[in-house]
Amino acid sequence: MEEKKQRMKELIAKLNEASRAYYAEDREIMSNFQYDALYDELVKLEEETGITMSSSPTVNVGYEAVDELPKERHESPMLSLGKTKDREELARWIGKKEGLLSWKLDGLTVVLTYENGTLSKAVTRGNGEIGEVITGNAKMFQNIPRSIPFKGKLILRGEAVIKYSDFERMNSSIDNEAEKYKNPRNLCSGSIRQLNNQVTAERCVNFIAFTFVSADGYEGDFDNSKEKQMLFLQDQGFEIVPYVRVTKDNILKEIESYSVKIQNYDIPSDGLVLIYDDIAYGKSLGSTAKFPRDAIAFKWQDELRETELLDIEWSASRTGLINPVAIFKPVELEGTTVSRASVHNVSILRELKLGIGDRITVYKANMIIPQIAENLTKSDTVVIPKVCPVCGGKTEIKSLSDSGDTLSLFCTNPDCDAKKVKSFAHFTARDALNIDGLSEATLEKFLGRGFLHEFSDLFHLDRHKNEIVAMDGFGEKSYNNLMKAVEDARQTTLPRVIYALGIAGIGLANAKVICREFSYDCEEMLKADVSRLSEIDGVGDVLAKAFVSYFKDEKNVDAFHRLLSNLQLKGETIDRSNDRINGKNFVITGSLIHFENRDALKQRIEALGGKVTGSVTGKTEALINNDVTSTSSKNRKAAELNIPVLSEETFMKDYLGETF
Repeated sequence: MEEKKQRMKELIAKLNEASRAYYAEDREIMSNFQYDALYDELVKLEEETGITMSSSPTVNVGYEAVDELPKERHESPMLSLGKTKDREELARWIGKKEGLLSWKLDGLTVVLTYENGTLSKAVTRGNGEIGEVITGNAKMFQNIPRSIPFKGKLILRGEAVIKYSDFERMNSSIDNEAEKYKNPRNLCSGSIRQLNNQVTAERCVNFIAFTFVSADGYEGDFDNSKEKQMLFLQDQGFEIVPYVRVTKDNILKEIESYSVKIQNYDIPSDGLVLIYDDIAYGKSLGSTAKFPRDAIAFKWQDELRETELLDIEWSASRTGLINPVAIFKPVELEGTTVSRASVHNVSILRELKLGIGDRITVYKANMIIPQIAENLTKSDTVVIPKVCPVCGGKTEIKSLSDSGDTLSLFCTNPDCDAKKVKSFAHFTARDALNIDGLSEATLEKFLGRGFLHEFSDLFHLDRHKNEIVAMDGFGEKSYNNLMKAVEDARQTTLPRVIYALGIAGIGLANAKVICREFSYDCEEMLKADVSRLSEIDGVGDVLAKAFVSYFKDEKNVDAFHRLLSNLQLKGETIDRSNDRINGKNFVITGSLIHFENRDALKQRIEALGGKVTGSVTGKTEALINNDVTSTSSKNRKAAELNIPVLSEETFMKDYLGETF
């Protein structure tokens, strides 16, 4: 029994770490195949022991919402679905009832609320109880109705997805293989959770409705039919998930039909969903702690092929991370020939016990992404390189996760060519200095010819005009276009510069927070220690250490100052005339009515010299929450500290002088 309990603890830790990486950080540390196998093992052990731990993924739904977006509790919990890979089980499950069989879409689940015919709120699934408010981003979805005929309050759920055709088109514009997006699901998740909805608009996100939740004021009862609810959503202008009506007599035939269609289906799907059409019957079944009993998910049996491992390639990145890639004898999988699969990190490499010449089985996760399922011979002879494959510098194995369980390989050479190319590519990217016309291939040529040593050299490329004009693929016109882009890039902001430096973990949003904290004073910012930086809301200890470590290096500081001498920084305009807001701290929680989202109100407060933090403390001037009578933790904390809780309108009237 003790051995089983210990194994359960190990499985829970591994599965929760994988969920955190996948749902909150948009990265994979194990394959779907491995996750499912470990999950099934955990379920079996829980059944054998009769013990289910509170942290087990079998009773916890999803993972916590990330901190960068406002959070909100769903009106009703969004549970996961029970799952099976057995087609016959679906036939037994439907029994004598009729059901709807539809795609199980692989994107990010979003809850939409419409009031008076227009979208009033959009919230991600999050952990099933609390999601992230993404209303502004949802309005950028390609196919979302801006207005609908129904004028009551309508709530529905659906999947935000990026089609394979759009995904491939976006990837085709990226020259470097290592920088290409990994899969549509990760790209979609990152696109939806952007702080700048312009990015969302550019990513071709679509919304596919799959569940009707409620419609206050609707007089019909849908004749007790889920299908009629779906048709109602379709009549409102929503694209609904394709479905077929099934009984036990035709369900196996329809599953087979879906298995053929998925080969060419343009929307990512990792299986099917079966739900009873009879609404009342479905409700009568109730739910478990995690699963509703009126629906079940079907996951495709993975098509496995046995092959031989030929090699492990090690691919270096801008951050120094060196990823292992398995090269194997080509096999046919799901209608295409595959010969490569990412192994993700050193931990997975070791767990698979890979060796050149091993017999391995491979499959396509969600019928798309090649993965190694199992190593049949486990020779465990792959040697992890002690030097970087690009520069020959020393490598180091270290952990990327808080638990220390996930180990990855890094190049320790700060002057590694792979780091340089990818660092310059990051520096010139759209959200950074936005210098158009500098692909990785071009940067590699410039670095190879000695034009570039540090970022400031980009602003002196005119010194090499004759050589650049004479290069293959260039010429006078291309050179002039590049020089214009470089000149345009001189006019920028300090947060973009900080982000462009490529400090580990520092995104554009973090850079803005840090710059505002120090009133855009570079010298004060560079003098700050870890303790000072980690106090900043939204920064924390890990990012603070990365920031301080970067500027501890005198070479980096000198290069930063040389870079600034080539730029004209546009400052942030702050009106400090409002004494009620200037220098004061505010906390915002809950949904808003007059501002598009919490970030919009935050920007208004910051433009008046105020600061918005994430938690209520003794320094807080006021908590802004439209639900002033809420018993939430923030409201309770405000009451304890005698901090006023203001509605949005009260704040606007008392602090902004705006009346209604």
